[in-house]
Amino acid sequence: MKKRIVSVLLVALMMTGCTFSAKQETQEKEKQNLEEKYEVASTTPFGKYPEEVTYTLGKMTSTNNSNLPSGDTYEDNVYTRYLNDMLNIQNIDVFEEDSVTYYDIVEMAIAEKNLPDVMLVQGLDNLQTLVENDMIEDLTEAYENCASERIKDIYGSYDESVLGNVTFDGKLMALPETKISDGPQMLWLRKDWMDKLGLSEPKTLEDAEYIIEQFVTQNPGEVEEGNIIGLACENEICGEMGYNYEYHLEILFAAYDSYPQQWMKDEEGNLYYGGVQPQTKEALAKAKEWYERGIIDKQFLMRTNNNIAETIIEGKCGAFFGPWWAPNNPLMEAIQENPEAEWKPYLLTNTEDGKTRYAEQNASTQYVVVRKGYEHPEVIMKMVSVLFDYVRYTDINNEDFIHYYQWNVDPTARPISINVDYRDALNRCYNNLTSALNGERQVDSMELLEQSYYQHCAKYEEDPENATPDEWAAYTSRITACEILKEAEDNIEEIKTYYFAETDTMRSIWWKLKEMQKQAYLEIITGQKPLDYFDTFVEQWYEIGGRQIVEEVNESYKER
Repeated sequence: MKKRIVSVLLVALMMTGCTFSAKQETQEKEKQNLEEKYEVASTTPFGKYPEEVTYTLGKMTSTNNSNLPSGDTYEDNVYTRYLNDMLNIQNIDVFEEDSVTYYDIVEMAIAEKNLPDVMLVQGLDNLQTLVENDMIEDLTEAYENCASERIKDIYGSYDESVLGNVTFDGKLMALPETKISDGPQMLWLRKDWMDKLGLSEPKTLEDAEYIIEQFVTQNPGEVEEGNIIGLACENEICGEMGYNYEYHLEILFAAYDSYPQQWMKDEEGNLYYGGVQPQTKEALAKAKEWYERGIIDKQFLMRTNNNIAETIIEGKCGAFFGPWWAPNNPLMEAIQENPEAEWKPYLLTNTEDGKTRYAEQNASTQYVVVRKGYEHPEVIMKMVSVLFDYVRYTDINNEDFIHYYQWNVDPTARPISINVDYRDALNRCYNNLTSALNGERQVDSMELLEQSYYQHCAKYEEDPENATPDEWAAYTSRITACEILKEAEDNIEEIKTYYFAETDTMRSIWWKLKEMQKQAYLEIITGQKPLDYFDTFVEQWYEIGGRQIVEEVNESYKER
């Protein structure tokens, strides 16, 4: 009896051992399977994580909740739901700030060394600070493994500075936003005012001078006395990123071969700063003349961008320089407010040989970074691969995204508020749209964003008189303006600009030199200082630190 009991116990123990061993083996297999899935997900652009991966995010927002439809939030919208479904990733926003205050919060986070897992930073000075303090992840391997081939091809369409600026000691430390080539600024005019005054369409800067002066003196819009203004102008005068701005005077300055906020290269291969060159003094003399004649808005010193937009929307202004996308902002709202207003773009020649000369823009000024120590730094590469490759080129019939585009949901609705696209994306889109509108291309073969533009443009062509402001804006920006740029392709002279990083001396005093330059320009244009004050400003600029900066820039450029 005892022997039988012992035998039963032994069998039971053996069975328990087998069960335990089998369970352990199953657990080991499950663990191994999980690790393999994580390995695939973390080393491929579109691989899905086996478990939800969360990341804290410093989120840039926009006005009107980025035009998100009711019920959608920055953590729960078409973009985040798609990313969660496809990749199993989810953002947890630790702060949400609009573009006005966002970068102040980012700089505070950097100063306190308290970063979210993912955030957007602006300017190479902030990026350099993060690198020098070892606060962000090396993304070299993540880019190699998880940026899709198309994303790599997109970055390859720019020159080496785009990825080069974010590469330190051979390590890729951020993912840069790309700025597509917008081409030169155009002059946007009230064509209905021109017709009322019997004015011919402009071809040169001189033509534009005359037309704008007639707008001010003849007041074809019958604006209340004292409220009509000339050329809308922002008090920065010229932007650092070339032509990605509205209400600036780059096209005027370029007529004198002047590029006030750009680094240029001379015949000997040395870099020089455009803001202190003799030709800039000539350009300022012309701007001063425009101001005195009322061609430039007499109140431009006091105006913000929002206030300028209001003058256009309210019909008090009939002229401004802006890029091809001006119909989207502010002209769409201007048309909505006054359907009788007819706005048209004109590309002006500004050289003696009848060309349109302009300086190319910095292709990148915003950078996505990942906090040092975050377990999955590759998530930003996977997000970009999904949103700017897979969605646009593979899942092209996704109605959720098409609706977002049609409703003008702002790009800030995406978890990371950047755009990644080919340098010549504007020209590619125009060619595809016109081919589809002419029946030469199947609409369903176009990428997702182009399909949404096509629908608006096709509706506009069917009935332009009854087109909605959205349809008008899509057609005028993507077809009318782009057709002008396309036809002038051989007559456009793009001037290359150089150096977008910061040197040691620039970090400490560049802000002061920039403010001094802005103040000098404004005082000269408005007559508070004589034109020759420019020479005094240049002397002071070099003495305060400009000379040292020029030396450092050239030394840094030659080392790259």
